[in-house]
Amino acid sequence: MLARITALAAGLAVAACSVVGDRRGTEEPAFDVLGRAGAAEIRRYAPRIAAETDLEGDAETARNDGFRRVAGYIFGGNRAAAKIAMTAPVAQAAAGGERIAMTAPVSQTASGPGSWTIRFYMPAQWTLATLPVPNDPSVRLVEVPGETMAVLRFSGDRGAAAVAARQAELLGALAGTAWAPRGAPVAWFYDPPWTLPWLRRNEVAVPVVGG
Repeated sequence: MLARITALAAGLAVAACSVVGDRRGTEEPAFDVLGRAGAAEIRRYAPRIAAETDLEGDAETARNDGFRRVAGYIFGGNRAAAKIAMTAPVAQAAAGGERIAMTAPVSQTASGPGSWTIRFYMPAQWTLATLPVPNDPSVRLVEVPGETMAVLRFSGDRGAAAVAARQAELLGALAGTAWAPRGAPVAWFYDPPWTLPWLRRNEVAVPVVGG
């Protein structure tokens, strides 16, 4: 009982921190900063593993539904019964199971008109061979190759129109620089919906070549 109360108190503390954008203890994919292109930062990411799913519909509904679907995997919906507390990084492992820590960001990519891919990046210690198999067949594990990304950070509104405007701003920042887009922009969200809007960390990113 004491352990359960302690875990609940810790979870509430993490949830409270997330309201004000406190992300301490949440692992993020590592990167090296290569430079800047206007307002954009140029980052080099190493290969990493992700759990992802595809959805149809508008951007915000797909984001919410995809988040729940992939979160189900890391919160225990897998063959190893590996569980994570909703208020990660506080985590509780099932007996005989393993713990998967929550990481940021959640990534959203348009995979066609009204089609979206929602992706969670896995902690660095995991590989495709060691990650538990998802119970949900619509969730898949993929290896994301190393890539160079131009990234524009923003806070506040992260609705579809706001994200599209920031993506246009990012592509505009690259115009006339040594960096050229090599694919479609994506959106990254580091905070839960209840984080105060002006304290949210959001990013739009696009693969680039050049430099």
